[in-house]
Amino acid sequence: MDMTEALASFGVTETTLSEDEIRFLDERGYLPLPNLLSDAQVSAIRERVEALAAAEGAGAGAEFQQEAGTERLSNLVDKDPMFEICFTHPRVLAGISRVLSGDFKLFSLNSRASLPGEGLQALHADWHSDVDPGDFQVCNSIWLLVDFTEENGATRVVPGTHNSGKSPQTALDDPRATHPDEILLTAKAGTVVIFNSHLWHGGTINRSAAPRYALHSAFTRRHNEQQVNQKKFLSADTVARLGAAERFILDV
Repeated sequence: MDMTEALASFGVTETTLSEDEIRFLDERGYLPLPNLLSDAQVSAIRERVEALAAAEGAGAGAEFQQEAGTERLSNLVDKDPMFEICFTHPRVLAGISRVLSGDFKLFSLNSRASLPGEGLQALHADWHSDVDPGDFQVCNSIWLLVDFTEENGATRVVPGTHNSGKSPQTALDDPRATHPDEILLTAKAGTVVIFNSHLWHGGTINRSAAPRYALHSAFTRRHNEQQVNQKKFLSADTVARLGAAERFILDV
């Protein structure tokens, strides 16, 4: 199995994304894909996330990261087959492949729910160092499980900054401050937003009365270490139910 075979098995072709979508992703660093999940899928996934968070309690998210002011879950590949769509959907994989030049594996598959009154993040990039434009190492996708609104703390991004060669930590005096060029990724539940993880981005304050639920399905180049090592965390039962292409994307 190689990447060409894996992508073909998922139905990814040269026309899976339109030329306009590819141009938007290249230039702006993100791409909203509306209606990738049905209302029924959104409800089922959100209910499963809530149930897992309740069951795991204080240990939720420990496989990767816990964060004050949020409810996090990690290692979702191992926790329900319904999450497989997050690393097999052809439109998402086409966008990830575009950013990472067809050289990638799953970085991590997590959920994050910012709680009421919480969620503000400094603008940041999801890599530990600056990279030259085009030498991208990570690409993420946000799976909206509720509507993202200004009120509930939608993610902010600064379009085009993935091509700056700089991270906000080194380029800005105060990455927590509002950036004059930032926009909010407001969209309906069921939307998936692919974003180049070198794009400057961050959560905003959830001023609503309910958590803002989303899944984060992130990918990295195959020579990099994973945030959640799938070989370590996946059970034998999970590996056994996955096909060759899925195992290739997970690097197991």
